[in-house]
Amino acid sequence: MNDPVSMYDSGLSQPVDPPVPLRAGQLSLFYQDGGIRSIRLGEVEVVRRVYMALRDRNWDTIPAKLSELTLDVRADSFRIAFLARHQRNGIDFSWRGAISGRSDSSIEFTMDGTAHSSFLRNRIGFCVLHPDTLAGVACAVEQVDGVKLAGLFPVRIAPHQPFKQIRQIEHPVLPGVEAVIRCTGDSFEMEDQRNWSDASYKTYCTPLDRPLPAEVLTGTRIRQAVAIRLQGRLSAVLPPPRPAEAVRLAPRSGLELALPSLGLGYAVPAEPWSAGEIKRLRRLNLSHLRLELRPERPDAAPLLERAARDAAAIDVPLFVALHLAEDPEHELAQFHSLLQASRPRLAGVLVLRDGVPSTRAAELRLAREILAEYDPALPIGGGTDGYFTELNRERPPLAACDFVAYSTTPQVHAFDNASLIESFAGQRANLESARAFAGSKPVWVSPVTFKKRPKSASRTAPAHLPGGELPPQVDTRQLSLFGAGWTLGSILALAEGGAAAATYYETTGWLGVMERPAGSPSPALFPSLPGAVFPLYFSLAWVGEFRGGRAVPLDSGDPLAVSGFILNRDGRSRLILVNHSGEPQPVRLKGWAGSARVRVLDSPHLAAALNDPCSLLDDRGAAQQFAAEETALTLPPYGILVADRP
Repeated sequence: MNDPVSMYDSGLSQPVDPPVPLRAGQLSLFYQDGGIRSIRLGEVEVVRRVYMALRDRNWDTIPAKLSELTLDVRADSFRIAFLARHQRNGIDFSWRGAISGRSDSSIEFTMDGTAHSSFLRNRIGFCVLHPDTLAGVACAVEQVDGVKLAGLFPVRIAPHQPFKQIRQIEHPVLPGVEAVIRCTGDSFEMEDQRNWSDASYKTYCTPLDRPLPAEVLTGTRIRQAVAIRLQGRLSAVLPPPRPAEAVRLAPRSGLELALPSLGLGYAVPAEPWSAGEIKRLRRLNLSHLRLELRPERPDAAPLLERAARDAAAIDVPLFVALHLAEDPEHELAQFHSLLQASRPRLAGVLVLRDGVPSTRAAELRLAREILAEYDPALPIGGGTDGYFTELNRERPPLAACDFVAYSTTPQVHAFDNASLIESFAGQRANLESARAFAGSKPVWVSPVTFKKRPKSASRTAPAHLPGGELPPQVDTRQLSLFGAGWTLGSILALAEGGAAAATYYETTGWLGVMERPAGSPSPALFPSLPGAVFPLYFSLAWVGEFRGGRAVPLDSGDPLAVSGFILNRDGRSRLILVNHSGEPQPVRLKGWAGSARVRVLDSPHLAAALNDPCSLLDDRGAAQQFAAEETALTLPPYGILVADRP
C-alpha cells in the first residue's frame, strides 16, 4: 500500500532502504538497491555508480525486485549477494549479483543472469557512471582487441560516443594513484550522459551500432563483471569522507546571476479557472504559458482561443510550441489565420517539425515570412522538443533563430532521489555547451518536467493504466516537499548555466503546480488534495517575487544534502535554503548578516499551506538575527527555509 506521508515528503510511494556504508581497503562506498555508488578515495570520487540495467525495445527501464539479500560487512572488506528479477510486459529475466570489496582496495561486481521468457531488449548489462568532475582529465582506454588509446573525458558535451569497444579504462585519481576499471562479458562503450542532464559519463553495453532491439530467447545466460582497483603509491591510508557536524554554506564570492524568466506549460482545464485559481497563478509572476499547438488539427482554433483567454486572465503572454506536420507552409498559414482571429499576446513561437530532431532553416524562414504580418517583431525560435542531445547532434541554423530551445528531465536514465539532485550539474552543463555554440542567441529550457513526456504533442495524461499504475509521465514527486526543493535547485542550475527562460511543469493537474478542484483521477496512487497547490508552487512563487532580480549561489559542504541561494532585487534580499534529505540537517551559514523574517515549509505545516497558499506567502515570518560571522540553523527533513531582509 502506498504511504501518503512518504509521498508528501520524499515523493516516493514507499520509504527506501538507507544506503549501507562500506570499505574496500582505502576505498569507501555505499550499497543501495542492488548497486554501489559514491566510490571514493578519501574525498575524491572515483566512480559515481555501478548498476545493472534492463531496457526494453522502447528504451523503458524495467525495474528489478530484490530478494535473498546477504551482507557480510567488515572493517575494510565486504561481500554482498542477492537475487534480482525483472518482470513486466512479457519480460522475465533474473540474475544473481555478487559484490565483493577487498582490503587491497579492489572491488568486483558480477552478474549471472537467465532469461525465463523470450523478449526484445535494447540493453541488458552493467553501467558504470564516471563523475562529471573528470571533464578534461586524461584517460587510457584498452579496447576489446587489445589496442590501447589515449584520450580525455570531454569538457564540452560530446554529441556521440567518445570511446568504443572498451575493455578497460584508466585515469588518475590523486598524484601517483590511478583507477583501473575493467568490464567483461560484452563489448562496452561510453556516452556523455550530460546530454540528458545526468552528471556523469556512462560506460555501458551493448554497443549501439549493433542491431536493436535484440532478441533474447528463453534460457539465455548472460554473465558480466566490473572490476575496480587502484594502482600506484598507496602507502598513506586515506580515511573515508566523514559527514561534518553541520553543512557549511557561504555565498559564492563575486558572482551574481540573472534569473531566467519562468513560465508554466498550459494544461487545458476541464472547467474554466475559478477566481481562486486565477489569483494563485497570478501570484507566481510568470513570464509565459507554453501552449502545444498543431494548427492542422480541428481543435486548434478553440484551443488557441481558450489559452489566449486564460493567459490574459493571469496577465502573461503565450509561448507557442508550434508542431508542424506534413505541409509546413500550409500549416503556418493556418496558424497565422488563428492568430488573426484570437489576437493573443505572444512571448515567442518555437517552430518544431515532426520527424526532425532539430528545426531546419526552411521552416524557420517560412515562419518568419508568414508570421511577420501578425507581428514583425515576434521572436521565432528553433531547436527541439526533445533533449539537449538532439540539439547537440543536429544544431539549428542560428542565423534564422531569435532563440534556441530544448527540454529537460532528470529521469532518462536514473530514477532515485540522489540521482535527481545530481542532475543539477548536468542541467548547468547542458546550458554551458548550448551557449558555447548558440553564441549570443538566448537559450530557453522548455519544458522542465520530472519524467519523460509522451512523444506526441498531446501531453494529456490518461487517468488510468492497466494494472493500476500511474501514466508514465506522472511522478508523485510532483506533490512532494522533495519536488519543491528539486525545483529550486533546478532554477539555480539554469541560472548558473545562463538560461534566458525556462518553462516548468503545467498549470493544473498532476503534472502541474496545483490540483484541480475535482481532485486526483487516481487518489490511491496520487493522493493530492482537491483544489490545493503542490509544494513546488511555493518554489516558483518565492522566486517569482524576485522576477528580474539576481541570484547568488551558496557554496555547500554537502550539495547533495543542502543547497541554497540568495535573491536580490531593489534593495531586498531573500535567503532560500533547501534540505534535500529525509534527515534534519544542521547548517552553519556565513556571509548573510542582519535582521530577517523567517518562514519554513515542512511536513508538519504542509497541509495548511497547500490548502491556503496565500497565508504562507503573505506571512511575514518570525524575526531572527543572522550573525556576521556564522549562524547555526537546523533544516527539517525535506524542509525549505526562506528568510527576507530587510
